[in-house]
Amino acid sequence: MSIENFYRNQEIFITGGSGFIGKALIEKLLRSLPNFGKMYVLIRSKKGKSAAERLEETLNSTLFRRAREEQPDAFKRIIPIEGDCNELGLGISAENLQKLQNVNLIFHVAACVRFDDTLKNSIFLNTRSTYELVKIAERMKNLKAFIHVSTTYAHPDRITIEEMVYPPYADWRTTIKLAETYDDEILDTLFPKYAESHPNTYTFTKSLAEQIIREYRTKLPVAIFRPSIVISSIEEPFPGWVDNFNGPIGMLVACGVGIMRTNNGNPDCIPDFIPVDFCVRTLLLTAYKVVTQPTPSDQIAGDVEVFHCSNSKMNSISTGELIEMGKKVILENPFEKCIWVPQGNITRCDVWHYTRVFCVQILPALLFDFLLRFTKYPPFLMKLQRRIHCTKNSLELFINTEWNFINTRLMALEDLVEDKDKKRFGFLHYVEADKEVFLANGIKGAKEFLLKERPVASPQARLRLRIYMILHNILKYVGLYYLLRYIYRVLCVYFNVQ
Repeated sequence: MSIENFYRNQEIFITGGSGFIGKALIEKLLRSLPNFGKMYVLIRSKKGKSAAERLEETLNSTLFRRAREEQPDAFKRIIPIEGDCNELGLGISAENLQKLQNVNLIFHVAACVRFDDTLKNSIFLNTRSTYELVKIAERMKNLKAFIHVSTTYAHPDRITIEEMVYPPYADWRTTIKLAETYDDEILDTLFPKYAESHPNTYTFTKSLAEQIIREYRTKLPVAIFRPSIVISSIEEPFPGWVDNFNGPIGMLVACGVGIMRTNNGNPDCIPDFIPVDFCVRTLLLTAYKVVTQPTPSDQIAGDVEVFHCSNSKMNSISTGELIEMGKKVILENPFEKCIWVPQGNITRCDVWHYTRVFCVQILPALLFDFLLRFTKYPPFLMKLQRRIHCTKNSLELFINTEWNFINTRLMALEDLVEDKDKKRFGFLHYVEADKEVFLANGIKGAKEFLLKERPVASPQARLRLRIYMILHNILKYVGLYYLLRYIYRVLCVYFNVQ
């Protein structure tokens, strides 16, 4: 069965449809597999907008422009399901549960990806929601595949991680009961001891959710899909699409606008990044594989199948190379909101790093905010510096640790794609993508989708950057002159030189 025929007339239920991966998954289904039967998207009402209004707003965004042009009729088969992963039963009404009775495929993408979230909220959104969903899935008589999206960092205490479910760090039932019983203060105090192998609540609660999926492997056709750090697209629906500041793009944007000029860590470390369109293609192929070519239980010891959506050094780049390449790309295509020269680098020396933080980030931010108080604009730079500091601390382990994610099972998915479908569903050609071109497209995407700027810098932005460069060099050399002069005077005094 071809991939297109497999998805034909299938009823699909997607959680997390308003998130980064979820939106890209919906777009790919609409554009490349428009003959699906129905697509149900779980979405909650928010800020006075109903689920239907929020879904309509999402579908009218730039991301879906190409899909609307190519497959406008497919949008008519998308049905919003109002609910909330924070609630029991996912907050789905009895009427909507009835609509889901004939669902064939579930993609459980919903998650709270905040590293600094409270333990209670993370348990509810990442662990308990998975339990609530498998209970709903048990009542779906036509269910063919339940794909749970986890993370490759669910077991951060291991350096080499196989495509398998590892022993639990805690009992998931007990943990859910704790979250339902105690308040945030008690749970957050308990967390460092209760989950000492985990750097944050996100990785811990995602590992617990995997245990739920493993436990239900004999009752449901389940599989676990573990993406690593998901970044902007290579080619679909267009190069450079991104909807958040997470990962390297956020770091490069902060550097590019001139508010982040230093970081501490290992510049030789190779992080594991995966483009969002690579992730979505392999996610669709995972469901196809689980249904059409199930692995015999005697070959996998009766365990649930795990797929690592990871780079695994295929077209890797070190953190230091990424920063240098990023600065080059940004200088060629500067940001409109740039307030200073995009400079800085990563250092292993903590003392040198924090010296630079104080001198070239904190002091300029204080000065700039002070000047803003005399204008109609509110101060904002120190607030941004605090956010950068908190984000850096939460990502420190992931910046300075080089994991080895074995992805043999995922790479084998390419063999399932027929030659005529390689362009639409193949993914190995992504491995050969030019890194500098990809990064240049990523910067264009950040300008367009995150900062709401034009993708290519205006003449005014280029002129502004040249002026900043001149001022930067003047300040640098004047500062160097006075530093050398001061050192000279100190030496003269020390050696009694007149």
